[in-house]
Amino acid sequence: MREKRKFRTRAVILILIWVVLLVLSLSFLSILASLFASNSQGLSISSLTWAGYIIAKDSNSKFEVTGVKASWIVPKVNVSLGAGYSSVWIGIGGQLDKSLIQVGTEQDVVNGQGIYIAWYELLLSFAVQLTSIAVSPGDTMIASINLVNSDTNQWRMQMSDATTGQAFSRNVVYNSTRSSGEWIVERPTVNNQITTLADFGNIRFTDCHVNVNDVTVPIVNSPFDRIQMANSKNTELSSASVLTAGGSSFAVSYLVGK
Repeated sequence: MREKRKFRTRAVILILIWVVLLVLSLSFLSILASLFASNSQGLSISSLTWAGYIIAKDSNSKFEVTGVKASWIVPKVNVSLGAGYSSVWIGIGGQLDKSLIQVGTEQDVVNGQGIYIAWYELLLSFAVQLTSIAVSPGDTMIASINLVNSDTNQWRMQMSDATTGQAFSRNVVYNSTRSSGEWIVERPTVNNQITTLADFGNIRFTDCHVNVNDVTVPIVNSPFDRIQMANSKNTELSSASVLTAGGSSFAVSYLVGK
């Protein structure tokens, strides 16, 4: 009888331990769920030159970005702060390698004047100005990049100025990894030096969609990260907001130049 009592005592203790462990596990899972719910806007990462959003290849080896699009209004830069540079663009690639196809606008301050241009770029080549579009502050730009022939790596870059009716469209052959898609405000590099960010105020990206594995979805329905621009001293230069409008819109705000 004494041995049976010992066995029952041990059994009760084991059950109590199991119950405690179960409660702790459920609590831990609850904490994780709370953390996930509070981070529904994806991870926030820091960059010396970029602010905005990126969707990137994860453990799914079949992940391919074959199209991106967005709209934005060209901002008027503040010329009183002196020389500065800013680029607004959408792109495919560039997150895991050096392949990057981009189309966008430039808003700079040079010699006390605001400079506004439209451009495209195929890394590692230099940017090409779009002479068919004369960009002005307040113009609404609509841009897209789409893969039109996967066998020959042919892409179509398009940009239109909805305010003036001017437009650009070009097909190019470019070997992209198709591993990421971007919606970015950038302080570009000039003469191998990271520039001072021009005071662009606030830029809102709208209708931000991506084609992943032949399905077009808003940013929020993709594996995305939010990017905040900061200098080497961790001073935030430009801030990207949370996603709105069904996960297809966000704003980037200027904070400080460098």
